[in-house]
Amino acid sequence: MVEVSNINKGSCLCGAIQFEVERFEPLVGHCHCKMCQKFHGAAFSTFGEVKREYLHWHSGVELLSHYRASNDSVRSFCQRCGASLLFESRFNREQCTVEIALAAFDNLVGVKPDAHIYCESKAAWLTFEDDLPKYLGYRDGKC
Repeated sequence: MVEVSNINKGSCLCGAIQFEVERFEPLVGHCHCKMCQKFHGAAFSTFGEVKREYLHWHSGVELLSHYRASNDSVRSFCQRCGASLLFESRFNREQCTVEIALAAFDNLVGVKPDAHIYCESKAAWLTFEDDLPKYLGYRDGKC
């Protein structure tokens, strides 16, 4: 395990899994796809993309459980408390990155969402209250 700094530290709900991110990739989106809604039990999820070399596990990595969806994406969560932590698509695997749930961070510095993605499947009851760009799909087809 690598000790990096006091910023960008996070954990699962029960605290058994603890991690730190040294640096994020630039695109950070609020994802409104149905899988994110069901995985997080919320209207959307917010993931930040990280190169694997900048994600450092401090404890509990062995407690990660994984669910492989029909689209070959993998979602990872704590097997003790069920906290949703990671998302990995085929693209992420090719780029050696992973997407990590921003809500799992206890201290997050300098990372903000820049768009709403997959708005085509957003929760019907949700209204947007911000000026971020909104896309029907990943980052294509503006709403």
